[in-house]
Amino acid sequence: LQIFGEMFLAVLTLTSVLSVSSLPEDLTESRRRVVHVLEDETGAVIVQTAPGKVVTHRGGSITLPCRFHHEPENTDPARIRIKWTKVTDALQFEDVFVALGKQQRVFGSYRGRVSLERAGPGDASVIIQNVTLEDYGRYECEVTDDMEDDTGFVNLDLEGVVFPYYPREGRYKLNYHQAEDTCKHQDAILASHSQLHKAWLEGLDWCNAGWLEDGSVQYPISHPRDECGRKDTPAGVRNYGYRHKEDERYDAFCFTSKLNGKVYFLKRFKKVNYAEAVKACIRDGSAVAKVGQLYAAWKFQLLDRCEAGWLEDGSIRYPIVNPRSRCGGSQPGVRHLGFPDKKFRLYGVYCFRKYMDETAGGSEATKPLKGSLLKWKSSNSLPMNATDAI
Repeated sequence: LQIFGEMFLAVLTLTSVLSVSSLPEDLTESRRRVVHVLEDETGAVIVQTAPGKVVTHRGGSITLPCRFHHEPENTDPARIRIKWTKVTDALQFEDVFVALGKQQRVFGSYRGRVSLERAGPGDASVIIQNVTLEDYGRYECEVTDDMEDDTGFVNLDLEGVVFPYYPREGRYKLNYHQAEDTCKHQDAILASHSQLHKAWLEGLDWCNAGWLEDGSVQYPISHPRDECGRKDTPAGVRNYGYRHKEDERYDAFCFTSKLNGKVYFLKRFKKVNYAEAVKACIRDGSAVAKVGQLYAAWKFQLLDRCEAGWLEDGSIRYPIVNPRSRCGGSQPGVRHLGFPDKKFRLYGVYCFRKYMDETAGGSEATKPLKGSLLKWKSSNSLPMNATDAI
């Protein structure tokens, strides 16, 4: 019994050591969650990355955490290679950063924005500055020492908002590549499935199918009804699967994020047609706002204006944060009144002016900025099938 008791105590002590060693390094810093694990006896490189995901917004800076350990400890740092790669849903790989000793190289659109954090020995974390919409996704951290290597993964998420989009030509007019270009032109990107699913959880309800960035076609239904796939089917994100990217045509679900500029309704004594609206914004040191920019302003700047105005794509929209009966219904959101005649119909206009200093957000420039993102909170911020002809 005494021997059994000593063995039990030893096991209990070992269990306690293992439990403590697997705690996060700093519980107060959710962005720097790094789990340390006991090494095996092979001397191989062991890589640990942040569990879950790290979150930022467009224009922000973020650390992608990655640490490694190698035995023996006196391994020459000049022989350790650190490589970061972005992994797409199609299992394609985009080089981001590589370092071998003191030599470093940054690739493509990441040039000038990515650097090693260098928080101490065994730190392979990188910092991404001035985060863009395209930075969203999954990243692989690979550490190599001679013949040994290991990898870990980090998911970079963005605060933003998903919005459905179709062009002046009407619904179901876009193949995949046209949808991709259309979202980019409206200061957004094609949304991912996880972004659309999150928007659905927050109340997005839209009865038209649209392309997502992985080439699938889906649509979110919060309130089942016969005209949207039968009333007796459960709520959820309906999925048509992966469709032919050139031949088939649908709408698009776009995603955008925080602005580094300001959207505002230009106060004028009279309403204007589209051409006059463009000139009016230019005279005011701005440009006509894009659809994604208006959504970003509604979501992050809480822009609330019960006045319809022109946007860059020739549509008429207005943002409502606090719903009231005379402003389009009981739900907050960006109201869409369609694509009227550009020459003869008269409205106000929403302009966009970028900040000169993106970090301070204080002084402003006179050129329009391509940048904005949105986050979805409320139920059906867009009225269901809200396309009232004008």
